[in-house]
Amino acid sequence: MTTTLITGANKGLGFETARRLIQAGHTVYAGARDTRRGEEAAARLGARFVRIDITDEDSVRAAAEFVRKEAGSLDVLVNNAGISGVRKPVGEVTGEDMRSTYETNVFGAVRVTRAFLPLLESGKAPVVVNVASGLGSIAATNDPSRVEFTVAALDYNSSKTALVMVTSQYAKAYPGIRFNAVDPGYTATDLNAHSGPRSVEEGADIIVRMALVDADGPTGGFFDEAGPAAW
Repeated sequence: MTTTLITGANKGLGFETARRLIQAGHTVYAGARDTRRGEEAAARLGARFVRIDITDEDSVRAAAEFVRKEAGSLDVLVNNAGISGVRKPVGEVTGEDMRSTYETNVFGAVRVTRAFLPLLESGKAPVVVNVASGLGSIAATNDPSRVEFTVAALDYNSSKTALVMVTSQYAKAYPGIRFNAVDPGYTATDLNAHSGPRSVEEGADIIVRMALVDADGPTGGFFDEAGPAAW
């Protein structure tokens, strides 16, 4: 049995990824910081709920201990939880604004990954998928033909760029674990007030695909629906 943890699994891309991986035979721990919403989502999915606030060290450690006691190891980690940031013009973004967004989108992913590394190293062909964004791609955000060119978000965009580099560094440090970042595309979720043209089913495709890579699969990369993405 493959054991998987997905953060931010109570809705959107996290929920759909959980649904699909359960369908593929995984035992999924659906992580969420809101207990009521998390338990309701887990019940709908047939998943196991674990409370985890990725901005809180004690919460993350407790979640790792919970999974360790129940499962003993972890095969797949999907760092999906994220926030949209402050939505201010670039020149109005403060250092504290940046810190707040990075606390979830970058530091949160690092916090969770670090806590679960011992369980992943005990897993079968372990995989980590970090949900980044095309808005974190320097190539995409400088290409006038791409929708990313039109979005100026200093905190959010740069946090996703940082997450791709975080992914690369982990991949080099832990060659026995497949670490990859993914771009789900402009997907209709709460993060963008459901303005994206892609469905969550479409957006989750690349997350699921990279969660299912085997020990010979790629690592240290950034992927979208078409394959390796420029960044």
